[in-house]
Amino acid sequence: MSKEARPSWDSPMQFVLACVSYAVGLGNVWRFPYLCQMHGGGGFLIPYLLMLFLEGIPLFCMELAIGQKMRLGSIGAWMAISPYLGGLGIASVVTSMYLCLYYNVINAWSFWYLFHSFQSVLPWAECPVNANRTGYLEECEVASPTQYFFYRETLNISSSIDENGGLHMGQALCLLLAWIIVYLFIVRGVKSTGMVVYFTATFPYVVLFIYLIRGVTLHGAWNGVKYMFTPKLEQLANPQTWINAATQIFFSLGLGFGSLIAFSSYNHHNNDFEKQAVVISLINSGTSVFASVVTFSIYGFKATFNYESCLERMRLLCLNAFDLSEESISAENVTAWISHLNITHPERFAAIASKIEHCSLEAELDTAVEGTGLAFIVYSEAIKNMPLSQLWSVLYFIMLLLLGMGSMLGNVTAIITPLADIKLLTRFLSSESINGLVCLLCLLLGFGFTSRSGSYWFTIFNEYAATLSLLFIVFIEVISVCYIYGLRRFERDIEDMLGHRPNWYWKVMWAVVSPLLLFSLFIFYIINYIQGGTPTYQAWDKDLVRSVKTFANNKLNQNEKNIKMKKLVKSSIIRILTM
Repeated sequence: MSKEARPSWDSPMQFVLACVSYAVGLGNVWRFPYLCQMHGGGGFLIPYLLMLFLEGIPLFCMELAIGQKMRLGSIGAWMAISPYLGGLGIASVVTSMYLCLYYNVINAWSFWYLFHSFQSVLPWAECPVNANRTGYLEECEVASPTQYFFYRETLNISSSIDENGGLHMGQALCLLLAWIIVYLFIVRGVKSTGMVVYFTATFPYVVLFIYLIRGVTLHGAWNGVKYMFTPKLEQLANPQTWINAATQIFFSLGLGFGSLIAFSSYNHHNNDFEKQAVVISLINSGTSVFASVVTFSIYGFKATFNYESCLERMRLLCLNAFDLSEESISAENVTAWISHLNITHPERFAAIASKIEHCSLEAELDTAVEGTGLAFIVYSEAIKNMPLSQLWSVLYFIMLLLLGMGSMLGNVTAIITPLADIKLLTRFLSSESINGLVCLLCLLLGFGFTSRSGSYWFTIFNEYAATLSLLFIVFIEVISVCYIYGLRRFERDIEDMLGHRPNWYWKVMWAVVSPLLLFSLFIFYIINYIQGGTPTYQAWDKDLVRSVKTFANNKLNQNEKNIKMKKLVKSSIIRILTM
């Protein structure tokens, strides 16, 4: 396909919406709020915004410039820069392929929850009855209905990665549906994608705004919002805070996959990508903050609900154990009454001591959850307690689907655009056929994630498939542009497109600051991996009814595993799977 005959976006707005739909994804909803919670609330915004301007915006702009100048996908664009850099484009395509394999599984889970939302009682609102219909299933009672529905009904998870257990047919069908929709969205290339992004880029904001209004009006919501914006500036002295801020910016903008190069290759030659890079990056970061307010309002409601439920359980426990009048103990004085009863009736109190819980709102808010644990367990837990819970559930999972589908458009485009640029392929196959074959291949390989052990493989891909490799890819990208292609030559290309050369900010970031940051992050990940010791993963233990850290080295004998597991239990490393 010649550059002159190359399809293009109908308007600059279509391109902006496509990039927003791609960049604003599930990480904005479930990763950024977690990082705020872990690293000082509002104080985390300081390193986050600093890294946005030192790393995020410059690299985002660089990839847009490359695609718009070369008007080719990642492989062709890097080969145009240097024949020796074709492997860089191939690496981006392979990484995007890895991402597509498991990312659409999240959309399958969202479909599963969406379909189950159309019931008079949400299936994760209460435990199913046992076979004898004499009570509830023990596994569900010990865990919680929301955890049971996710781990048992949705995933039907096995106890280890070695136990495949066959496909979960319900999930396999949901994954098939997800890929059919992705194909329909990209079947005609940029023309069909350009129409879809008007919806995928805007409707999630409508749902977020509706959730914001509902969230801040919930009982206890402001406890969560206050918790988020209360800065803990001492966290700024923690290097991990800065590292997480840098990596969040990097991965949130979708750098290195080739999607931005592919999208911008459909721009007109004189499109103002410089302003668009700034606007899209700010929209992406602003969405993260906006989504965090929504998340923490919901989180505050859930934490307050759990805290008050705990107080009520303790109140009823004391009333029944000591035959006190209903009015004698209230939620406000139950803690004082527990201390009083322990002192005045030590023998009777000893009988219920094992049932006494420590009720703390701060402890509830401090419980850090990210990833699928936040999206499918914490949110579901909060939604089931809302009035009209079915409505809020439908809206929420539609929003997750649109965020996931929007990102998938960019991920798949990063694969099909370089393939469409290969003339040998287009001689024998239409673009629709190429797109269909890519989707079919990803679907077939993705079925593995719908097996009983699929969640474990999902975690492995999520943590390793597109992390270290992406850092390396983007580091080589910026080095190639500045020191192989030449920064001055790159400046002339930008002047040819925009009518002016980039100012000192762009040049300093591209040539010095961004490469140093990327190299530092790369070294950090290498050191962290080396120091990690024996690989582990979180496995669902049906007997403990929780997720436990499991050693992946099969050569460890059972005695060593038992000893290590006891140490894990004693040191309280056992925790809920958050991915």
